[in-house]
Amino acid sequence: MRQILHWFLYAVVFVMIFTAGCSDSRSSEQISAEAAPDLKAHSAEFKKEVIKVTDGVWVAVGFGLANSILLEGNDGVVIVDTMESAEAAAPVKAAFDKITSKPVKAIIYTHYHTDHIFGARVMAGEDRPEVICQARTLYCLNRIATITRETTYRRAMRQFGTMLPPGGVINDGIGPRLEYDQSKTIALLLPTRTFAAERMELDVAGLKLVLVHAPGETPDQIFIWLPRKKVLLPADNYYNSFPNLYAIRGTAYRDVMGWVNSLDKMRALKAEYLVPSHTRPLDGAERIYETLTNYRDAIQFVHDQTIRLMNRGLTPQQIVERVRLPAHLAGLPYLQEYYGTVEWSVRAVFDGYLGWFGGNASDLFPLPLRQRAMRFARMVGGETALLEKARQAVAGGDYQWALELTDHLLQLDYEPDKVRTLRATALKALAEMQIASTARNYYLTRALEVTGELHIPMMNIKDKALIHQLTLEGIFRSMAVRLDPEKSAHVDTVAGFRFPDTGQAFTVHVRRGVAEIHPWFPDKPDLVVTVDSNIWKEIAAGVRNPALAIFKDLKKEGGTLSLIRFLRLFKST
Repeated sequence: MRQILHWFLYAVVFVMIFTAGCSDSRSSEQISAEAAPDLKAHSAEFKKEVIKVTDGVWVAVGFGLANSILLEGNDGVVIVDTMESAEAAAPVKAAFDKITSKPVKAIIYTHYHTDHIFGARVMAGEDRPEVICQARTLYCLNRIATITRETTYRRAMRQFGTMLPPGGVINDGIGPRLEYDQSKTIALLLPTRTFAAERMELDVAGLKLVLVHAPGETPDQIFIWLPRKKVLLPADNYYNSFPNLYAIRGTAYRDVMGWVNSLDKMRALKAEYLVPSHTRPLDGAERIYETLTNYRDAIQFVHDQTIRLMNRGLTPQQIVERVRLPAHLAGLPYLQEYYGTVEWSVRAVFDGYLGWFGGNASDLFPLPLRQRAMRFARMVGGETALLEKARQAVAGGDYQWALELTDHLLQLDYEPDKVRTLRATALKALAEMQIASTARNYYLTRALEVTGELHIPMMNIKDKALIHQLTLEGIFRSMAVRLDPEKSAHVDTVAGFRFPDTGQAFTVHVRRGVAEIHPWFPDKPDLVVTVDSNIWKEIAAGVRNPALAIFKDLKKEGGTLSLIRFLRLFKST
């Protein structure tokens, strides 16, 4: 269970060792932005209500980005997925309590995404349920939380439009809005039971549940089958939108054919009720079978056609220009591109098989961005002429071209205020055209960022009880990717850290731009720090002043100034 402790907090802190969090400077004024009619109409999918699917099965739709599902047994209930925050979970819990007062016997996480796990404590209430998930959930959370946490958080805020002012978000494609940011409360419960096998059968409160590992949107994804009720909970492997085979917030490659295989397993069950963790439930065995079949066919079509053209030597951009869903799939309401897109999926499949190089030799060692911009400006007659071309593109409604021209102008730092204004105009106009909520939100957020009207801060957390659940392994693992290569270019220093209260020790060897870290005390350290683990965690999370702690709370060997210089090597600003 030690692994669980460190993935959970790092998923939400985003303020790491000796780095102060930024203040929230989101725009408070309403934004005026048109929206594609289809995207507007899609909001009806998220009418806020608790829907009775069949006897003993309810789903809360429209309360947050994800659904929460209530399964009522003889003497208790099971809750599947728990919303993205305490604030999102509270009204769902109140609604469920009106349905039944039976205790919560179990909570099941279908996968590791925030919108499915961070309301668990609220959903459990005063009960002590078993909390169950697939074993790989721990690895997935750890990877994203300790390595790519900062960029993933910023990009997620853009994808979901979380910080946009009123008038920005129409919906988020798979839910009305993500109710999770630095102002929300994390209410996670740590898993008490995981399973690594392909399936696990449970009997909870008289309910027979079959949990099946079904990689798709995430590698730890599971679906849940209630054989007696013929109810299938597909988690995020099906929702009413073209699937997010790639998320623009940044994800590792999603195994597209693994997703297809998981859908095939679900089709074989011949479910009579389908209750996704996003969007509304479906009923009718024939309808569900047909829907899942078309869904898997759409995914396989994009995969297979990308591979076919890839094998013919086409580049990603050339393939994007050719792959379109066949008419019988493209017209289906549940394959419209509200959340994922065919174009992004093609690029993801290509990258998943062949990596970043598309095959065009000019991409092997491209010109540096500034040099390319300078040559482009000279080609059109100079920077002033380039700026005028950007103005003409905006005036003529050629917004993608305008955006690309401002890329060059920003590299040249030419008339930056004018360029940012043009860029924001192009971004906003592109946003208004999008049926994909993710693209719209990203464009609008970047438009406000480029003009300085919005700033995305690092996620901060002040709850010391949560901070104390952070593990030391997580702190030290993250230090390696925060080392400043310039500051440490000529450094060769070994620091040893001791934590008497836990009996743990760590080595941090900074060696000319690399931090080698081990969970043991070094033989011949240059610096030694002895400190209580909770104090160190508070320093790392930014709730304890590191300068005061160095003088008051840390026992040091090797000199105070030397320690301060060493720790500053990991300060990102």
